[in-house]
Amino acid sequence: MKKIITFFILSFAVFSCKKTDGSVPATSGPDANPKTLVTVAYPSDTAQLNTMVTLNATATYLLKSDVKANSNGYITKMTIKLADRVGKGAVLFGLQTKEARALGNTINKLDQSFRFNGTTTVMSPATGYVAMLNHQIGDYVQDGEVLATITDAGSFGFVVDVPYEYLQIIKNKGSLPITLPDNTVLQGRIAKVMPSVDAVSQTVKVLLQVPNSNIPENLIGTISFSKTSAYGLSVPKMAVISDETQSSFWVMKLINDTTAVKTDITKGIETDQYIQIKSGNLTTKDRVIISGNFGLSDTATVKIQKP
Repeated sequence: MKKIITFFILSFAVFSCKKTDGSVPATSGPDANPKTLVTVAYPSDTAQLNTMVTLNATATYLLKSDVKANSNGYITKMTIKLADRVGKGAVLFGLQTKEARALGNTINKLDQSFRFNGTTTVMSPATGYVAMLNHQIGDYVQDGEVLATITDAGSFGFVVDVPYEYLQIIKNKGSLPITLPDNTVLQGRIAKVMPSVDAVSQTVKVLLQVPNSNIPENLIGTISFSKTSAYGLSVPKMAVISDETQSSFWVMKLINDTTAVKTDITKGIETDQYIQIKSGNLTTKDRVIISGNFGLSDTATVKIQKP
C-alpha cells in the first residue's frame, strides 16, 4: 500500500515540473496584423486631361417641298413612288380637267387632227426624295391640293441641340465628327446656327451638313468635343476614394513597402482614366494604391502585389 501511494506522489511531482518548466506552447492562431494585398501606381504630370462633352445629333431635312396640283382634274399619269429620288424639274404627275376630258372626246370625234387632250403636267420643285404620296392615278384633285411631298436634299444635315455655354466652342471648331450607330464616322460642317434659344433647356439648334446624304431621316448619331484641356499632377481614377456624400476625397499613399496612409486631396479635371490633383501632399515619386484600397484605414498594413 505504501508503494502505491509513493508511486502516485512521484507521478504528480513529475507532471507538475513539466507544467512549470517555463516553456510557452506554440500558437497556431492568425497573424495579429494581417496584410492587404494591393497594387500601386505613380502619379503623373504629363497626362493631358480633356473634359469631353457628348451630344446627340439627329438626321433631318430642314426643308420639305409640297407638290401641288395646278388645276382641277383627274390624275392620268404618275411617274414616282414613295422613297424615289427625283430631280428638280422632273415630271411627276399628269392632270386632265373634267371639262377637257368630256370636251376632248367630243372634239376628237369630230376631227381627230386636233389631238386635243387638255392635260397638264406637275413638276418637282426640288431635288430630293419622295417623303409622302397622297394620291394615285384616277383620283380627282382640286387646284392647289398637295399631291406629294419632296425632301430638299440641299437642306439635309444633322441637327444638334447645343447648350448655349458651348456654342462658341462649336463655332470655333468649324466642323465636328459625327459617329453613327454602326460606328461610321462622318465629318459634319457647321452650316447654320439657329437665331433662337429654347426657353426651357437654353439650347441652340446647330445644323451640321455631311457629304453623304444617303442617310435615313431621324437617325441619331453623336458628336463629341473637348470642353477643357489641361496638364497637371494626376492619378489613376481607381486610386481616388470618397465618402458617401462625395464631399471629401483621398488616396492611400505608401510611406514604405508595408504601410499606407490616408492622404486628403482636392479633385480637378476628371476623365475616364485620370483625375487631376489640385491640392494634396502628393508628388510624382509617391506610390498610391489603385486596387485593394477600398475600406483601408489610415496607416493600414499592406503587401504590394508583384506584377
